[in-house]
Amino acid sequence: MPDSAPVNPSDSGLEVRTYFVRSRNVLLATAEFSDLYVDYYLHLADQQIKPAPAHDALFKRALAAFVLHSATRPWNELTAWTLNFQEPLLNVFLTGDNETGAVTGRIFDENVRVFPENLFYADVVRGNQPKRRSTVSFSGADPFAALETFYLQSEQRLARTFATGEEAFVLAIEHPDCDLAWLRGLADARLTALETDETVVLMERRIHRWHCGCNQPRMLEVLAPAYRNDARELFGDSETLEIRCPRCGARHAVTREAMEAFVAGTRPEL
Repeated sequence: MPDSAPVNPSDSGLEVRTYFVRSRNVLLATAEFSDLYVDYYLHLADQQIKPAPAHDALFKRALAAFVLHSATRPWNELTAWTLNFQEPLLNVFLTGDNETGAVTGRIFDENVRVFPENLFYADVVRGNQPKRRSTVSFSGADPFAALETFYLQSEQRLARTFATGEEAFVLAIEHPDCDLAWLRGLADARLTALETDETVVLMERRIHRWHCGCNQPRMLEVLAPAYRNDARELFGDSETLEIRCPRCGARHAVTREAMEAFVAGTRPEL
């Protein structure tokens, strides 16, 4: 496909390219996810997180779907997804900041609520606007199928996902006056011939990277309400407790002294 737009931002990470198929009014987002998956596995190893193989494979597809979707959205948008699967029973959480390109997430496989059906929660904050939440139900255990259902039910437009390699994927999205018959009939083989068969214009090259930014002050903020409610129950007889970041699962050690100072309104020495 054509390659003429500059990368924005310019630093390294996973490159996602978006294209517009002019005669069909379809937007494509495409990326090869090997580098992002490496960063994800380095994070797991660093934090000694060992997800079940089936859960890991599901998370990787959800991560690809999330990043491709994010690359088509406005630059000033913050997005968070929670995909609740009933079989296997787990939640997949993903969040990203389009302005910085940061993306992170984790698997929750304990204390997952049981529902009659799978649920897809999408929370979006754009600029200074209030948070918007969309909730849709979906079938099966494929995050790509969940994304397509989300587009139909919440966005009210057609989206299709394709695997063009072992770790390479494409998201195709309906735009106004879309040739819906063409989009519905699009197949993996036809994607490779788009340059010769269609007028395809490169729109953007965006960079996304695995990054959470969690630190001890943020963990103190997370723990503060529970500490104010019952400090004894939170710490018990220990002077230190371990908390995992709710966004990425990273381990953080918090001392009772640091918690006391934070709640008292002073900055503890970290």
